[in-house]
Amino acid sequence: MVQGYAGSFVLACAILCNAPPVTAQAPHTHQHSFGDAAKWAKVFDDPSRDAWQKPHEVIAALALPPDAVVADIGAGTGYFAVRLARMLPKGRVYAIDIEPDMVRHLETRARREGLSHVAAIKGEFADPRIPAPVDLILLVNVYHHIDARERYFAQLRSSLKPGGRIAVIDFRMSAPVGPPRAARIAPEEVVAELGRAGYAPAGEHSFLPNQYFLLFTPALR
Repeated sequence: MVQGYAGSFVLACAILCNAPPVTAQAPHTHQHSFGDAAKWAKVFDDPSRDAWQKPHEVIAALALPPDAVVADIGAGTGYFAVRLARMLPKGRVYAIDIEPDMVRHLETRARREGLSHVAAIKGEFADPRIPAPVDLILLVNVYHHIDARERYFAQLRSSLKPGGRIAVIDFRMSAPVGPPRAARIAPEEVVAELGRAGYAPAGEHSFLPNQYFLLFTPALR
């Protein structure tokens, strides 16, 4: 079960205490509400995040064609979704979040910025409700908040087009920012879990200072 997508209370506290911002696509705990999207947009979309999250480098590394269809699971206020839409002018971006106010914020932002090819989707805990097959499913700072991950990702196979990929970006065990160490998932465990869910590794990038960046495709059966 996905615990939520708007941002972690622990991580948000770190941001507000002048630590580097680390949320925008990280799920929240039940101890804090992230329903006020306008307020949290100032935190999640803080330009200082770009220095370590490197969103344009991430999207460039994905090497997507301009007409690609992407599902951004845990889109938050649109940090990646909006950038994806701008870099995929002929594509489609499903910006998925379980927080209703985040979804409304995404809808308003897409209209305001003229991004008609962004669709804000209200997901559910155990089902992101991707409306059509996609070329890429992106999860940034979300993986470690998903329960029953093998079942969750096994279900996602049907949401991928032939040749489609899943990209998982999450915090390294040694990163100085991010969730508590006990809540983190090591990259080798991600590989093992997705292997059991029916995926094969399809690449890895190491340019992010605080996070691993792994790619997977459905394994041949």
